[in-house]
Amino acid sequence: MKQNNSVKKYKQLNNLKELVESNAKNYGDRPLYYFKDKKDVVSFSYNQMKNSVDSLGTAFNTLGIMGCNIAVIGDTNPYYMVTYFAAANGGGAIIPLDKELDNETISGFLKIANAVALVYTESFNSRIQEIENLSPNIKYFIPIIPDESFIPNEKYISVSSLIEKGQKSIEEGNRSFIDFNPDREALAALIFTSGTTGTSKCVMLSHKNLITATYASAESMSHLDQNSTFVSVLPMNHSYEVTTEHLALSQIGCCTYLNDSIKNALRSFNYFKPSSLILVPLFVETIYKRIWKEIDKKGMRRKAKMGMVISNFLLKFGIDVRKKLFKDVHNALGGNLKYIICGGAPLSKDLIREFSTFGITILEGYGITECSPLVSVNRNGKQKLGSVGTPVYGCTVKIDKDENEKTGEILVKGDNVMMGYLNNPDATKEVFTEDGWFRTGDIGYMDKDGYIFITGRKKNVIILSNGKNIFPEELEEYLYKNEIIGETVVIGRKNDSGEIVITAVIYPNAELSEGKTKEDIAKMVKDAVDTTNKHLPTFKHIQCMEIRDTEFEKTTTRKIKRFLVK
Repeated sequence: MKQNNSVKKYKQLNNLKELVESNAKNYGDRPLYYFKDKKDVVSFSYNQMKNSVDSLGTAFNTLGIMGCNIAVIGDTNPYYMVTYFAAANGGGAIIPLDKELDNETISGFLKIANAVALVYTESFNSRIQEIENLSPNIKYFIPIIPDESFIPNEKYISVSSLIEKGQKSIEEGNRSFIDFNPDREALAALIFTSGTTGTSKCVMLSHKNLITATYASAESMSHLDQNSTFVSVLPMNHSYEVTTEHLALSQIGCCTYLNDSIKNALRSFNYFKPSSLILVPLFVETIYKRIWKEIDKKGMRRKAKMGMVISNFLLKFGIDVRKKLFKDVHNALGGNLKYIICGGAPLSKDLIREFSTFGITILEGYGITECSPLVSVNRNGKQKLGSVGTPVYGCTVKIDKDENEKTGEILVKGDNVMMGYLNNPDATKEVFTEDGWFRTGDIGYMDKDGYIFITGRKKNVIILSNGKNIFPEELEEYLYKNEIIGETVVIGRKNDSGEIVITAVIYPNAELSEGKTKEDIAKMVKDAVDTTNKHLPTFKHIQCMEIRDTEFEKTTTRKIKRFLVK
């Protein structure tokens, strides 16, 4: 069992409202965000965040919905977080919704969460009428950027109008929101899980949960300071993005550029030149493939590989020439990138090594929505390859395993652990032990130094006819070492005899497949599978492969929806 209770430099706060207020006091007019407003890039300061939250929260009071549950959906925007704080800090709960959901699912989630208002960004202007028709219980629809045909009425009012309304009300003496102090134990957010296992649940997170995770995240990133810059590329509904990027970085005093579209990410890196990034593995893998594509385009692979050998040799003697040797790699990512904080799924050890050789440190972590979400992370200068680090501040982790087993289920306890699932006491009871430990569903082990190693997902385990357990994530990691493998999911299929057969469903690398026949692609994929099997014991061998013509369906955080692979 490992517990982290070290105390460092950031003040521990009671709730999210104190976070907004202390950030404004500490960092004032320093830019919190830069973002595109039409064609111009504009800044949004820490003071602007506090003033906007106070005004919007006060406006919610004048509408009679302060203390109610309010949903927000859409693209990355400063007023997304303004809405987040205004709802949670007024005694209600914020409901961040996945922008990739269809209208019926959005309506269903609004009903489950008992939302009274929906705040939405520009991309939802064309969809809002149908959502309204499906959602009779929503009292207010609030656009952040209305379209040209927008006509305000009793039901539709823009965020900017509400902020003006709130400012005026404050000037007239309304301090209902400003003086309200949320209970630390009170509900602050309702988060619908991504549903990669098939059924989405609604996680209830309190102010205590979120502010604990915020503090723990800030403390674990002690290599950052007020001069650290980021580009935000992950969707704002995701708990990993909100806690580690928008809450924790604000406590540190960092500045973030809000990327306007995933397709513009590299362009945003070049523009804003971030020193650090918070990403998920698939995004890191995409960057990695893009780096080698550019190297190959210039016919420089052999020279690059030799440079990597020389660089690693010189580092043994304390000589660091990585930024000079791999100048083109750094320039493609803005020129200043030093760190990537990565979580959400396993990341290849070879990929981490290669980024390190280029001069970019990847700090891998682990979290789950129910834990707000951070559980553990590798600290700069103290990372262990293959692990997801040690538990963060205030979080205790242990492995539930048999005495003779090395691995078991990862259990978590701490103030970051959720209140439970909304209106689902049976599901809540199922994920907690009798003595209050949260069952993550992830399988792994801890070494003598308290570093956590994840070996698989309990629900994904393949049980062979001989009783042996196979964790598909291990086999997938081996497969991804082959360039022809674009995406893959390893599953267990029953053959005609009823036996479980280890099967790799594969979407080949589109660039390497271009111009080749199906037969050529199939041979390349088979060679990759055969190469993988050489590194595995016989009982883990991939016996069958299936080639897909299209990518796997994914969540907005680029996780493959495994439950759809039958």
